[in-house]
Amino acid sequence: MDSSQQNIIIYKTSDGKASVALYAKDGNIWMNQNQLAELFATSVPNISMHISNILKDGELEQDSVIKDYLTTATDGKEYNVTFYSLDMILAIGFRVRSKRGTQFRIWANKNLKEYMVKGFVMDDERLKN
Repeated sequence: MDSSQQNIIIYKTSDGKASVALYAKDGNIWMNQNQLAELFATSVPNISMHISNILKDGELEQDSVIKDYLTTATDGKEYNVTFYSLDMILAIGFRVRSKRGTQFRIWANKNLKEYMVKGFVMDDERLKN
């Protein structure tokens, strides 16, 4: 994803074991499968299985929750990478049924709505210290 056309939001897990970038672009929040696996402390094949089941069950429509973006890799080459919207991220979080999934949904409901309306989120706890 071209960093000049999107904003990055960093989510840190409450246990401090993971820090994951979420991309705000086109009025939505996006993550790829590697980021989702790290976020929910599971494997990429497990994430892929949940995505397939969510689409197969008709819970979400593929056209509205999946987009390919051109991303520049560390080798300097550009690759198409599939990203998933916040609706898909939250649906996966429900299916993974992990403590991290619950923590992320709580954080997302509080912070991402504010970000999408205001364009920023204040970290009140960090500002107090």
